[in-house]
Amino acid sequence: MKAVVQRVSSGSVSIPSENYYSEIKDGLVILLGIKIGDTEKDAVFVADKCSNLRIFGDSEDKMNLSVKDIEGEVLIVSQFTLYGETAKGNRPNFTLAARPEEAVPLYELFIRRMKENIGSQKIKTGLFGAMMQVSIVNEGPVTVIVEK
Repeated sequence: MKAVVQRVSSGSVSIPSENYYSEIKDGLVILLGIKIGDTEKDAVFVADKCSNLRIFGDSEDKMNLSVKDIEGEVLIVSQFTLYGETAKGNRPNFTLAARPEEAVPLYELFIRRMKENIGSQKIKTGLFGAMMQVSIVNEGPVTVIVEK
């Protein structure tokens, strides 16, 4: 499981065909990739790590605070392309990415765990498998990759 975690001043997901829109202000945008063989234990580990990452500035502008500490929001977006293999040729190979029947339950578990850690009202999501328009205003920029 791989999470690309970005510290943001805002983030949003729009899916015009589904009449779906979700947005956050200060917090994290997490692009979540799930690979074949990932487990529930992996989902919980990555969610806990993302919840507790100290990548927000304290009063001395040191990265000492988590999204929980700043009472920030989190936008979680599924992104199987994080497991695109590019070593051969010019077209990414996505054979490492989990199929929906394996990935959806882990994606949903990740979301539930984030809600437990941070609070349901602070967590927003995209729609699994949908073609989304994602807007991210990265602050810093700060981007961290969490893998299990």
